[in-house]
Amino acid sequence: MLTNPSPDHLSELQIDGRRYAYVDLHKLLEPAALCRLPYSLRILLENVARCSPEMLDEVLACARGQGAACEVPFYPNRLMFHDTTCLPALADFAGMRDRVAELGGDPGAMNPMIPAVLTIDHSVIVEHYAEEAAVERNLDIDYRRNGERYRFIKWAQQSLDNFRVVPPGTGIIHQVNMESLGTVVWESRTEDGTPLLHPDDMVATDSHTPMINAIGILGWGVGGLEGQAAMLGEPVPIRFPEVIGIRLRNRLRPGVTATDLALKVTELLRRKGVVGKFVEFCGPGLAELGWAARGTLSNMAPEYGATVVFFPFDDVTMEYMELTGRSPGLRAQIRAYLEAQGLWRRDALPEPEFAELIELDLADIAPAVAGPHQPHQWQPVAEAGASFRREVLGLGEGVIAGTLDPDARFVEPAFGEALGHGAVSIAAITSCTNTANPAQMIQAGLLARNARRRGLRPKPWVKTSLSPGSRVVADYLEQAGLLADFAALGFSLAGFGCMTCIGNSGALEPRLDQLVEQGLRTAVVLSGNRNFEGRVNPRVQAGYLASPALVVAYALIGTVNTDLTCAPLGVDEEGREVYLHELMPGEEEIQQLVAASLHPEQFARRNASLWDGTHHWRELSAEGSVRFPWDPGSTYLRRPLYTQAIAPAPGASLAIDNARALLVLGDNVTTDHISPASAIPADSQAGRWLLARGESPRDLNQYSTRRSNHEVMMRGAFVNRAVQNRLLPEQPGEGGWARAADGRLLPVYEAALSYTAEAVPLVVFAGFNYGAGSSRDWAAKAQATLGVRAVVAQSFERIHRSNLIGMGVFPIEFEPGIDAARLALKGDERLSFGGLDALAVGSNAVELKIDRADGRFERVWLRLRIDSRQELRYLSQGGILPYVVRKVTADTHN
Repeated sequence: MLTNPSPDHLSELQIDGRRYAYVDLHKLLEPAALCRLPYSLRILLENVARCSPEMLDEVLACARGQGAACEVPFYPNRLMFHDTTCLPALADFAGMRDRVAELGGDPGAMNPMIPAVLTIDHSVIVEHYAEEAAVERNLDIDYRRNGERYRFIKWAQQSLDNFRVVPPGTGIIHQVNMESLGTVVWESRTEDGTPLLHPDDMVATDSHTPMINAIGILGWGVGGLEGQAAMLGEPVPIRFPEVIGIRLRNRLRPGVTATDLALKVTELLRRKGVVGKFVEFCGPGLAELGWAARGTLSNMAPEYGATVVFFPFDDVTMEYMELTGRSPGLRAQIRAYLEAQGLWRRDALPEPEFAELIELDLADIAPAVAGPHQPHQWQPVAEAGASFRREVLGLGEGVIAGTLDPDARFVEPAFGEALGHGAVSIAAITSCTNTANPAQMIQAGLLARNARRRGLRPKPWVKTSLSPGSRVVADYLEQAGLLADFAALGFSLAGFGCMTCIGNSGALEPRLDQLVEQGLRTAVVLSGNRNFEGRVNPRVQAGYLASPALVVAYALIGTVNTDLTCAPLGVDEEGREVYLHELMPGEEEIQQLVAASLHPEQFARRNASLWDGTHHWRELSAEGSVRFPWDPGSTYLRRPLYTQAIAPAPGASLAIDNARALLVLGDNVTTDHISPASAIPADSQAGRWLLARGESPRDLNQYSTRRSNHEVMMRGAFVNRAVQNRLLPEQPGEGGWARAADGRLLPVYEAALSYTAEAVPLVVFAGFNYGAGSSRDWAAKAQATLGVRAVVAQSFERIHRSNLIGMGVFPIEFEPGIDAARLALKGDERLSFGGLDALAVGSNAVELKIDRADGRFERVWLRLRIDSRQELRYLSQGGILPYVVRKVTADTHN
């Protein structure tokens, strides 16, 4: 890793008789200024001083509040991937090695420069559930479908330096990062070989990476393309961030969970507007907030829109280091280094100063859920039913008002009762957001135990599952005797991966699915972090985020169209109605069982076997080689189309002339809309392509597992049923449609190819928050491979904007007061963009020239924000991959 600090900025530490150097923050800023600086910025400043000293003066001026915001070249110590971003990244790596060789360079020089860890957690699906052997049976299916992908990973493990793999069935990337891999303090070397201590800072290719901020580690989510560049030693550029402080006081009331707090903060900060900003917690209430609650809050960062949600290291964090089995030697380094640097937060120390300070009284937080479509749609538990009736059934100003009978009943004799709209189709305890919280997991287990004792069972139409974020969760639940109680209520262990939260929920209960076909509107309840329409399951458009205990309660009552706080959950064996408050355990009982069930030895044992995997993984084999032997018949792994065409040098001009509008979309178009992760239907274009090549209908798998095959992913672009192209008076069917070059209405993929065949560039127009959701690089790759050269939107989600730049697509914004509707586009206009050959860091004016079919001509001024020199390089080179290939080729020629 690049380390080049000035000797003038170094000091020394003696720890257990060993001498260490470190970049001393006290030599960079005067004491008063350092005390005022938020802790997250102190770590960012150290990174610049250590890795980019030539930028230090400019960044110091920003830290002192002098001058305009500047560029910060952030060099992470390490990188993490999950499989649905890493597999495409590895395919790109292999493709870039091929192209470097074809251009006369050394393909072996294309190698990770910093440690990279892949956690395989996004592929396993909840196919078997509510049965004892569900974990093993789901893994069997996972390996049957994904064996080729996993062998490719083993090839990479043998062929690449600095690359390690956490195998399937181990845990979720963010929980593994927090419980096992995060070190808080990192050790490297100066040029003369002296051990150098510095903060453990990192990035990962998942938007929920800020979960690691909970233990004082600075890290955030990046797109897969940025991750690839970072892995090759390139900086991750950001603008010097504005930091919003949240000052906590008091403590959470008994019965109020970290989920309740996180959902309230999500609503608060989404309304406030913190996109692209750092958020940092401070105040007297911080000491009362446990490490697990901090993890839940930080995990939800992308739902606020924040880049970072940071908790400074303090005594609570050190307790976590001890609990999770971090070695005494590491803990000694952490203590000595953080104390010396002023990075250990204590109540007696002055609080930092922030761009804005929000006061939050923890005692005001109440039990809540979020839904039915967005994580920031906060609802008191009592109001969940009303929100479903309003937003989904259209009783009020709903999005589908008047389209269905809200009182309709659907009969399936096997269920024993008629179902109404709002039936819970899936109840899943899933996702590192909340399964990393022992108190919440034990609360849910005790509620399950109490329900079991009263003879309650989930409704027969509810698909129930328990998929913890790490193996250690199952260990302490077993120690507490709660796994049997979960299983008795249908929440048997289904696997250790993202599963339902990422959309791998599997099929609905078959008899319920038939009622859905008849028009029944159902809802998902999950302990995850996202509930966008159709994300969890394409058959279910409504979803509610809730604590694990409430997931169990909703499984029992079987509907969200009710008031859970006062409606009976069921009837016990003696005919008495049973209510939520009767089953909910008390705070003292929860904490006693947590203390009795969690031990450092559990974490230490699991950490020791982190890289081993199950027998499935150990039985896989693959040979290493510098270049990957592509199989032309593979339906999973194809040499990437966009790496094959990389020219030896960039084009002479970036101009976009005589383009056509492919799509005009509305607000909040997510990466799920652009490039889905869900199951591939047999009657889709991607499904038909796979079936024609001999794939079994039962093993078409998901789009997320086919991301190393551009043939599938291009056909999957904009197929989400919610995609509405406003250029069309009406759509011929669900999903994205567009007008082809010859005027026909075709699915987006076919329409786009008709223009690329004629070398006509394409443009997508959209509203606010374009690209929200998961940090999905294929959402940018899909557009680029379909010939989209620019996206013009009112605003962009941070990571998607970076991914577009990474693929050489221009993320252009409307000026305030202008939007796509004002342009009144019909799709037959010729569009040209002026100013793209004169770009600079900052805000760039771009002239859009609209040549209408009726002869009218119009000019509209837009803006293109360039945040860093690195972004400028990528756009000028046509994207990150061409830039890297040309750089590696040139380096091997020198």
